[in-house]
Amino acid sequence: MAALKYAGLEDTDSEEELPPGWEERTTKDGWVYYANHLEEKTQWEHPKSGKRKRVAGDLPYGWEQETDENGQVYFVDHINKRTTYLDPRLAFTVEDNPVKPTTRQKYDGNSTAMEILQGRDLSGKVVIITGANSGIGFETAKSLALHGACVILACRSPARGKAAVQRILGEWHKAKVEAMTLDLASLQSVQHFAEAFKSKNLPLHILICNAAVFGAPWSLTEDGLESTFQVNHLGHFYLVQLLEDVLRQSSPARVVVVSSESHRFTEIKDSSGKLDLSLLSPSKKEYWAMLAYNRSKLCNILFSNELNRRLSPHGVTSNAVHPGNMIYSSIHRNWWLYTLLFTLARPFTKSM
Repeated sequence: MAALKYAGLEDTDSEEELPPGWEERTTKDGWVYYANHLEEKTQWEHPKSGKRKRVAGDLPYGWEQETDENGQVYFVDHINKRTTYLDPRLAFTVEDNPVKPTTRQKYDGNSTAMEILQGRDLSGKVVIITGANSGIGFETAKSLALHGACVILACRSPARGKAAVQRILGEWHKAKVEAMTLDLASLQSVQHFAEAFKSKNLPLHILICNAAVFGAPWSLTEDGLESTFQVNHLGHFYLVQLLEDVLRQSSPARVVVVSSESHRFTEIKDSSGKLDLSLLSPSKKEYWAMLAYNRSKLCNILFSNELNRRLSPHGVTSNAVHPGNMIYSSIHRNWWLYTLLFTLARPFTKSM
């Protein structure tokens, strides 16, 4: 009891009642944390029960969540015209009982972006995401923006990019999001995008190479290259080269390349073991959509590994990520058979 008294925890009988000097607050995404004003520190666990909690449900009618200049979340009651740092939903918290992660793997296939970003403040971070108007790119952009990052959606269609920005602003009107035009099927467009971004004089902390085409019929880009190879790999390769100086100046920074496990099911060497460039941008006669996709994803892996080797000494890391098998996004839209396969697999795969 002496220890409890010294810590100031003996003053209340209820396990849920906070000791003197403590305050209950919430983050942007609804997780409860506790501020100790006497020691000027915060923690996720309740100071008495040791439990973690999150708020449940939407804000009551007439209430709005805002963030002050210090990044603290506060709440506006428009009906009674008052503001408070106390979340009106704190009376309806639910206990969080996560399974303690092993040292080897903290997250798994069921983890959500909001869980991974829990408690992180990305204010001041600048992020570029290619293909961010839909699918994995959009969900990534939204999650980072809701945690304070300044996110640039690099999209081929200006109209779709603008619509994606409005969707994110609809969830949090103070989100820092912007759409810029980038067509990876045009090396000139990639160059124009890089020049436009550099003209903003912004740092670049995260570059996510996400855009891709899958199952597309054979076609050549304006640069005379097979489209799947250029969009999935070469366009991103060129983009990173053009922005490498900004990434270095912004270190610590990172490049994330969205690849696929399908990179395992192909080869880009000839019978003698040498790189066969004709396999990367094949003629129409030699083209098979699935193989073209697999080869572009293998190029992603090789590029990411070499990029990390070259730039990590300068504070820029590079990682390739497999997002999950047959996630139901718009990537399969080029052929009805792929759409059917993705639809059949949808109940057994991770959702967006």
